[in-house]
Amino acid sequence: MQSSEPTCAVPISIIRLRKYAEKHLAQLDERYREMLETAPNAIVVVNQQGKIVLLNVQAEKQFGYSREELIGKMVTDIIPEGFAERLIAEGTPTVAEALPQQLGTGSELTGQRKDGSRFPIELAVIFLNSDQGILVMAAVHDLSVRKIDELEEKEYAQITLNSIGDPVICADMAGNVTFLNVIAEKMTGWSRLEAAGRPIIEVLRIVDASSRKTIEIPMERSVQQNQTTYLQSNAILIRRDGIEIPIEDSVAPIHDREGKITGVVIVCRDVSAARAMAVQVAHAAEHDFLTGLPNRMVFNDRLSQAIASARRHRKHVAVLYLDLDGFKHINDSLGHPIGDKLLQSISKRLIGCVRESDTVSRQGGDEFVVLLSEVQHAEDASIIAKKILQEVAEPHPIDQRDLHITASIGVSVFPDDGQNAETLVKNADTAMYQAKENGPQSYRFFTRAMNVRAVERQSIEESLQRALERKEFVLHYQPIINLKTGAITRAEALLRWTHPTRGPISPAQFIPIAEDCGLILPIGAWALREACKQARSWMDKGLPMKTMAANVSTMEFLNENFVDTLFAILDETGLDPKCLELELTEKSLINRGNATASTLHTLRKRGVRVAIDDFGTGYSSLSYLQKFPLDAIKIDPAVVRRISTAGADRKIVTAGIGMGKNLRMRVVAEGVETLEELAFLNAHQCDEAQGYFFSRPVPPEQFAGLLKTGLSRTSHVGH
Repeated sequence: MQSSEPTCAVPISIIRLRKYAEKHLAQLDERYREMLETAPNAIVVVNQQGKIVLLNVQAEKQFGYSREELIGKMVTDIIPEGFAERLIAEGTPTVAEALPQQLGTGSELTGQRKDGSRFPIELAVIFLNSDQGILVMAAVHDLSVRKIDELEEKEYAQITLNSIGDPVICADMAGNVTFLNVIAEKMTGWSRLEAAGRPIIEVLRIVDASSRKTIEIPMERSVQQNQTTYLQSNAILIRRDGIEIPIEDSVAPIHDREGKITGVVIVCRDVSAARAMAVQVAHAAEHDFLTGLPNRMVFNDRLSQAIASARRHRKHVAVLYLDLDGFKHINDSLGHPIGDKLLQSISKRLIGCVRESDTVSRQGGDEFVVLLSEVQHAEDASIIAKKILQEVAEPHPIDQRDLHITASIGVSVFPDDGQNAETLVKNADTAMYQAKENGPQSYRFFTRAMNVRAVERQSIEESLQRALERKEFVLHYQPIINLKTGAITRAEALLRWTHPTRGPISPAQFIPIAEDCGLILPIGAWALREACKQARSWMDKGLPMKTMAANVSTMEFLNENFVDTLFAILDETGLDPKCLELELTEKSLINRGNATASTLHTLRKRGVRVAIDDFGTGYSSLSYLQKFPLDAIKIDPAVVRRISTAGADRKIVTAGIGMGKNLRMRVVAEGVETLEELAFLNAHQCDEAQGYFFSRPVPPEQFAGLLKTGLSRTSHVGH
């Protein structure tokens, strides 16, 4: 009788049983019986006629009979098919030829219980000699227990796979789907029943995100190499309903109990969130976090590419370097959240001013750079520069207020102003500073001479760092004249700087630099202290000094500590607040709204007076004059000097004087140099005037002499 390969080991040593049984079968003593009774499997001994001659307690339990009921019965009562027939048909070998046999592998036998129920079994048999002839001892293994275990194991495996957060799909060696877990059903759009038996490439449609070509699942490679393999990157799963999902995928072989590969298991992962995060990280690395504009690194790369392209096609490339005028004051007065919103508003307007092929970048702070690629003519950049200046200057509605700001722009052009990105940006930056010197809302093209001025500017900034500690600053004083009486009513303190090697440096040159680098705060505090100290000194000497006028920069006025610093200086110097008049520019007031009004009311309440300086050159709207508690307006010298020419300037002077009268404010004309100008001011009842016609700014000793003797040219006053 031929035996087939076993699928599992029968839990009894048949060879040992055979040797032991043959030696002691004749006696059937207690030890042999004890061995049978303690065997873990059902043991049935059958003679050549097929009758049961012996069984153990496990056989009683397994088949449901008592021992007495089975002894002498035919084995076909408990094993109806296959066992007895095969023994008879194939003959019984001699004991010498007999080997342990195993029946039921491949084609299972069936056992039958007393109640008629059947169950799958597997037999291991040996042949034994006895005085009754050759007996067959069969160890009966109940396979139903294994099947229950296998079913439970399969159910547990399915529960486990359905609990996994990633899609799991199994396929057989033919590439057909055998299993999908719940997550895989959701991801693919296929139910397990619908997908079963279908080709895996139908259920898992995967394409390359770039080329859109189908990607084959590496099943064959996984089986051949007997190891886990992976999909190529950039894979996209096309779900059954057409929705595309970025995925990562691994394929591993499935082995049975004997280690044979029976199929593959595919584990997918939806990487939509991961790839979106990667895109966000990449975007953040290349763009400004506040405005979303390309950052400096991206801008320089695009500029280099534009230069290379322009060099090949003989085109021009323009770089516009933009800096906001006075943005720091908005941050200091209204807070950084408002400043951030203003930067975002400006960014949108800049984008709207250029083509899609151009690039707008935020370099940091309030600086922006615009790349105009493939400009036909260098002059075309001026059109964009003017458009940008106009758009930026339009009111920005932010948090229920209209913010006003201007910009200065420097322009450099490839190939004339530089052959690489670094040089073009540097030269545009230099031109921007020159534009600032021309006043707000202007632009300048780079010229070679600007490099010299840029070096000079840097030198001045470095010298300013040491000027205060080296006591290089002094104050000069210019008299302000009452046009009715001709008396000196007040003095304006004006800052002067004498450089140790350069000599005197114009305030128009160094004050904007001091404001840009922040040094205006300590310099301004020093000047205010010196002016108050000098005024107190003149008053103590009995000189006819009523009021000291001191200029306050926008940065100083918008500083959060300004009021405290001011009154600390007044306390320190002993000057009555009523003897101090602060001169502010329109720019200092325009964007502060309620905060400005609160500061001005505090000053008015404590007795400090406030005048608006440079009237007529700032914003066209004059409504703020009614909004704030002001004492005087000072008409700008540039307007006064053009009184002699008929036109708009005369109207501005006339309007300023009339408005001051209506609002009960003093009107002071600055920069008076001619008798004609003085006559015009007298004719229109201007209150006060100052300028070279009366006196230049002079050192304190000389001004004290003017207070004692009066001015020689006041005879013209009042006529």
